[in-house]
Amino acid sequence: MEFKSSYFKEALKEPINIGGLLLAGAAAAYSATTGFLEPSFVLVGALVAEGFYLATVPASNLYRKIVDRRSRYLFDDQRKKQRIELIKTFDPREREAVEYLSWMKNQISSNYRKFARLSEEPIQLRELESTWEAFVDLLDEYRRRKNHLRTINRQAVENQLRQAERAAQFADEATKPLHEKNVEILRRRLQTFDDIERSVKRVEAQLQMIENFFGLVNDQVVTMPMPEHILSLDFDTLLSSIETTKEILQQTAPIMGQLDSLNREANQMRTSLAGER
Repeated sequence: MEFKSSYFKEALKEPINIGGLLLAGAAAAYSATTGFLEPSFVLVGALVAEGFYLATVPASNLYRKIVDRRSRYLFDDQRKKQRIELIKTFDPREREAVEYLSWMKNQISSNYRKFARLSEEPIQLRELESTWEAFVDLLDEYRRRKNHLRTINRQAVENQLRQAERAAQFADEATKPLHEKNVEILRRRLQTFDDIERSVKRVEAQLQMIENFFGLVNDQVVTMPMPEHILSLDFDTLLSSIETTKEILQQTAPIMGQLDSLNREANQMRTSLAGER
């Protein structure tokens, strides 16, 4: 999700703009009281200055970069707070995994400064923070899909499919379309179940890869002969695999809703067939 800002509105809310308007109002009030200057001149001058300010500042590339940087910071801060609240909803074992990886991340940073004797970390180690965030997000997706699968009895669905196929084979012409529709729904349920199960296995493997990579980085930091040795670690492959997993999850996200929809259709179909009998 992109954080969009209105440059015009942001310029209106700038303290310097608000301060200028208040100062102009105070100057107009002072002029009206003392007669030193016609108040209308002050107000007209303030309006002209405000118009020039709003016509130039929001269109400035420099100002837009400042607003974009500020917006990204606010968005990132909001995401961090949401992620902290999300972690609180994890069960103890999931929270333990998240906290261990966070500890490992800090340990890597501490060991690098200790053994490399450098105050600034290389960009590769700074990427561990975004990798940890990806771990939390993927773990949330994993548990939601895993819990969803637990609500489905695959064996029961397979039994229903075999019964529906036999019923469709021997049904009369009036009832046969209902049984055939039921067969189609049950087959789609099984296919959808398989798709979700594959995505769960993919995420599980990705989570294990992240955990093991953090351990590898820490091992390499402790034993590295030179600080530049850290550059040999394959961060790109890890980050690329995380992005690929996220894309797969986005593509399969509608499947979760489809499975719920198919469950409702199957229940309605069973009710219809019961009425026919």
